[in-house]
Amino acid sequence: MNEKIDKAEDELKKLAKAAKKKGPGTARGIETLFRSAYRVQMDLTGLADNKANMMISINGIIISIIIAAVAPKLDSNPWLLIPATVILGGTLVSIIFAIIAARPRVSSTHIALEDLEHSKGNILFFGDFATLTGDEFTRGMMDLISDKGVVYETMIHNLYGLGSVLRKKFALLQAAYTAFMIALVLGVTSFIGVFIWILQQAPA
Repeated sequence: MNEKIDKAEDELKKLAKAAKKKGPGTARGIETLFRSAYRVQMDLTGLADNKANMMISINGIIISIIIAAVAPKLDSNPWLLIPATVILGGTLVSIIFAIIAARPRVSSTHIALEDLEHSKGNILFFGDFATLTGDEFTRGMMDLISDKGVVYETMIHNLYGLGSVLRKKFALLQAAYTAFMIALVLGVTSFIGVFIWILQQAPA
C-alpha cells in the first residue's frame, strides 16, 4: 500500500514539474523576454532604415552622375545610350523600392477607444492611439494595466505588428538590392559589349 502511495506521489510530482514547464514563467522572466524581443525588433528596424537610406544615397549619386556626365555626350557618342539607359532604369527601380521601405507607415483610419477595447487596434501603437484624446488614452491605458493577461496579449500583438512591418521592409530592401545588382551587371556588361562592337567596326 505504501509503495502505491509513493508511486502516486512521484507521479504527481512529475506532473507538477511538467505543468510548471508548460505554464508561463515568472513575471520577471516574461518582462525580460518582452524587453529582449522589443530591443531586437528596434535594432532590426534601425538596420533596415539605415540600409534603405544607404541605397537611396548610392542610387541618387549614380543617377546624378549619369545625367550630368553622360547625357551631354550622347549627341557625339550615341553608343552610350544603351548602357546609360540600363543603369538608369535599374537604379531608378532600386531607389523606388528603397524609398518605399524607408517611408513611414501611418494609418489614416480613425480608431476610437471602443475599438481598442474590442481588440480592433493596439493602444501601444502610436498610429492607433494618436487619434484619441488625452483622457481617452489615459482611461485605455489604465484599463490595460489593470489586467496582466491583457497587457501580455497587447504586447504580443504589438510584437507581431512590428515583425510584420519588418518583414515588408526587408522584402522591399531585397528587391532594391537585387535591382541595383542587376543594373550594375547589365550596365557594365552592355558598356563593354558596345565598346567591343565599336572597336570591331573601326577600320584597321
